[in-house]
Amino acid sequence: MHRERFYTLSASCRDRVGLVTRVSGLIAEHNGWILETSLHAEPPAEGEGAGRYFMRIEIRADSIPMLLSEFRERFRPLAEELDMEWKITDSAVRKRVVILVSQQGHCLYDLLARWQSKELDIEIPCVISNHDTFRGFVEWHGIPFHHVPVRPDNKAAAFAEVQRLFEEVRGDTMVLARYMQILSPELCAAYPGRILNIHHSFLPSFVGGRPYHQAWERGVKLIGATCHYVTAELDQGPIIEQDVIRIDHSDEVEDMVRYGKDVEKTVLARGLRYHLEDRVLVHRNKTIVFR
Repeated sequence: MHRERFYTLSASCRDRVGLVTRVSGLIAEHNGWILETSLHAEPPAEGEGAGRYFMRIEIRADSIPMLLSEFRERFRPLAEELDMEWKITDSAVRKRVVILVSQQGHCLYDLLARWQSKELDIEIPCVISNHDTFRGFVEWHGIPFHHVPVRPDNKAAAFAEVQRLFEEVRGDTMVLARYMQILSPELCAAYPGRILNIHHSFLPSFVGGRPYHQAWERGVKLIGATCHYVTAELDQGPIIEQDVIRIDHSDEVEDMVRYGKDVEKTVLARGLRYHLEDRVLVHRNKTIVFR
């Protein structure tokens, strides 16, 4: 992690000769000092003429003699010529992360501890829950807490309220920290690539509910957790980060749940960090993660 302020260019486009030269050349024309570069070429799918190229470049902010808004405008013509998907972010601007939780608090506890210690240098404008369980804990941290009940007869209205709150606090990222509700397709569509979930299995195995019970019934020897982007299709979004822990035949479901909580916390924290640092680029239903 660089101590000095930097801008991060993350981009992808059709692969072709001279891409890196043209992008780095434009940065150099504006006296940009490149701190870190990560590149990846994805081969073409069947029937495609060219693959996809991905890049993440960190530029020392004080080397660019203009406001970031102007630098973005200087970069835009090249990006349009190359038909790029791109963004340039500023490390000095803290991302605003809204956390959603239900009645299991281990991921919430972990994220707030990392936030409080500045390990995650973010703003948490609010926490939203379909239960009132963690109100006191969240408000003790000085963070607004919103109880939005979700029932079979009010789901549309409940998720509309979640979206309203997210917009009201100008949220950048929504994190489902063991939020045990399936978001509406409308909410998923409103924030593609901006909603992260932690699922308590090593996807694509054991999707849906009670994955530890499913794993126990299959007698697996490894259990895990998966941080992924949320899409309208349950537990099928692009995977950001995963990890596993070994178990054996003597472990009961309760043991697996206990072991799994440790994995869930670390996987969610790592996945969120990669996302916040613009290290994750989505390609179809998979991700390129520049660690």
